[in-house]
Amino acid sequence: MREIVLDTETTGLDPLRGDRLVEIGCVEMLNRMPTGQTYHVYINPERDMPAEAFAVHGLSAEFLSTKPLFHEVVDAFLEFIGDAPLVIHNASFDISFINAELDRIKRAAIPRDRLVDTLLLARRKHPGVSNRLDDLCSRYSIDNSRRTKHGALLDAELLAEVYVDLVGARQSQLLLASESEEIRVNAIGDAPRRQRLVPLAPRISDAERDAHRAFIATLGDKAIWNEFLPAPAAPPAG
Repeated sequence: MREIVLDTETTGLDPLRGDRLVEIGCVEMLNRMPTGQTYHVYINPERDMPAEAFAVHGLSAEFLSTKPLFHEVVDAFLEFIGDAPLVIHNASFDISFINAELDRIKRAAIPRDRLVDTLLLARRKHPGVSNRLDDLCSRYSIDNSRRTKHGALLDAELLAEVYVDLVGARQSQLLLASESEEIRVNAIGDAPRRQRLVPLAPRISDAERDAHRAFIATLGDKAIWNEFLPAPAAPPAG
């Protein structure tokens, strides 16, 4: 299953009052594992940057003035996310800004039924405590030391790691790895097979084994089956 972990940065808290999108970061996941494919873009908001927002992400109006407008990057953005579910922390915030930008250029909104809100998942799993991204990183021992400021791509990368722990996917992967190992036949190209860690108990009785040895003895000393018989025990020292 393909999923996109997404984060944004903005000029403020309310797109209905003129706040705009300034950064989008996306991380592709396949079967709950990051693939290494990402999408990242800075966007010119065509307005000033309030001091409160600058303190959060450090993106100045001067820096953003040379970046593309949203309508210039929208096709690449929509192509990257495709029709995959969007994993977002506090999804209603980010999707309201993305859909406001889409509405400005008369493009269809992203439906909310595509959203996986990790904040809601965290509140169900860890009720009564703070579930900010930094708190979840600490709870799951994820290194967020690079996060001195908010950044859309970095936050999406951290959220991807949190998401794997939040839904229990990491434990499932570790359990599978501990129960099996890959065996390759002819070195490459064959599908992995699971190997039993504890071999099955033998189903041949001692009587059947003795009867087989007696049969092999009738075939003569040069019979190929003799190569598979255990070596006779050495006589005790005199």
